[in-house]
Amino acid sequence: MKILKMPDFTRPDRCSYLEGKIQRFNYFYASDVSRKELDILLERGWRKFGIYYFRPVCEDCRDCIPLRIPVDKFKPSKSQRRIIRKNAAVSVSFSPLLFSEEIYEIYRDHSLNRFNRETSVNEFIQSFYMTSCHSMQSEFYYESELFAVGYLDISNRALSSVYFIYKTKYTGFKPGIFSIIKEITHASELDLKYYYPGYYIEENPAMSYKNSFQLNEKMSWETGEWMLLDKK
Repeated sequence: MKILKMPDFTRPDRCSYLEGKIQRFNYFYASDVSRKELDILLERGWRKFGIYYFRPVCEDCRDCIPLRIPVDKFKPSKSQRRIIRKNAAVSVSFSPLLFSEEIYEIYRDHSLNRFNRETSVNEFIQSFYMTSCHSMQSEFYYESELFAVGYLDISNRALSSVYFIYKTKYTGFKPGIFSIIKEITHASELDLKYYYPGYYIEENPAMSYKNSFQLNEKMSWETGEWMLLDKK
């Protein structure tokens, strides 16, 4: 690993996920992160965009819980099986990272219509195409139309989802849930042990759905231990 900026802390700021909370992150910038090093970072609760690595260190809150799914223990629920059937005509491929204007337009659509957020090409490239570790993208097609793209990092033991974007006219396909199912399947095909979908936040609907993928493991910020827990 090549450290480009030593670990530091962000200033306390309004939380992006929970109203009334204050967020703060420990962060650093790095490149040439090996698969073994990425395993260690993921196992300690770190996430990343491009060369920016971060984890929450909020003073009075531990609600962003690292979550991972043991690939060999995952079984789609009844509702997830319905989503698989709904997407029967969708084809999925996995390939090295490759930027295109078409994909950026999907990102613009997703950012504007889901989060009311304007974007720029430079920000998009820095977040998803400035690589610091082994990475790939998943692509989802319906009737030859590319409508969704996922960004994934690969360690020795895991596939980690960085972000997922889709054309919002396809919201009815439940692409976020379907993408996780297909990426877990791909992790199994790569003979990997875990799939990391990102932080689980119980009180935030955009993050709480990750707990529906069973069985899963959650990390304790206090001890650093991962515990296998089912939804109940």
